[in-house]
Amino acid sequence: MFEPLTWVLVALSLAAMVFALVLAALDRRINWWVLGLVGAVEVVLLAQLVVGIAQLATTGRDVSGVLFVAYLVGALIVLPLGALWAMAESSRWGAGALAIACLVIPVLELRLHDIWAA
Repeated sequence: MFEPLTWVLVALSLAAMVFALVLAALDRRINWWVLGLVGAVEVVLLAQLVVGIAQLATTGRDVSGVLFVAYLVGALIVLPLGALWAMAESSRWGAGALAIACLVIPVLELRLHDIWAA
């Protein structure tokens, strides 16, 4: 798997998580800046999906293809759901829900790395 893309995803999602946590601590709703950062993470996740499927198709490794693609697609779904929840919630917990969704991305990236390396 393309590791620089993984580290960019981890860094961006952790930055978005910190931003959302600051908003939650200040008792503010999410704003366009954090949604833009989440959108950037989502674009990189989409690129990772394309690159991951292409590498899976051309590799000779013994990788569970269904599990690998399921994690790629799952990572792509988590942030939009968290953003929708954050926009629907009018209290600080909306930003907290988005922070948790952003924290899920590094966990999924670690698992994807483990699946690819196995």
